[in-house]
Amino acid sequence: MVGLLGGGLCTALLLSLASGLAAPLPPAWRYAAVVAVALLGLLRDLGAVRFPLPQNARQDLLRGSLQFGFELGTGVRTFVSATSPYVLAVALLLLGQQLPAAVLAGLGFGAGRAATPLLRRLSGAAEVWDDDLRARLPVVKAGAAAVLLAALVLLLVGPVG
Repeated sequence: MVGLLGGGLCTALLLSLASGLAAPLPPAWRYAAVVAVALLGLLRDLGAVRFPLPQNARQDLLRGSLQFGFELGTGVRTFVSATSPYVLAVALLLLGQQLPAAVLAGLGFGAGRAATPLLRRLSGAAEVWDDDLRARLPVVKAGAAAVLLAALVLLLVGPVG
């Protein structure tokens, strides 16, 4: 768990620091780019378009659980089934000049990565849990992508009222 939180936090902080490189671009361009990536991610999760995600789809537990957890928490160590984490990474890179938002995003990603194996173990029936996850994953992926896209559009539009 500590490794996952640390990996997510480290990645988010690095993206937030690198976001300064995008600062000279007009904010409207940066928001539009993030919304476009989110829309593309939603289309991918719905199966309308196909493209591979950047990841290292393997597991190596021999190196130690803390190191593996850290690498898993970065999001590039093992299989990632949804595009939402990558949309979040693009948002942090292009919009992440606010450190508290990056910290929360990184910790949230790490906690989310930790929740899956924890919930699987707590279910008491790992095989049934796996089957249920496989059946529900398309809806979960599309739902997460749609919520993220809606949030980004609201950020682009600005406060209502």
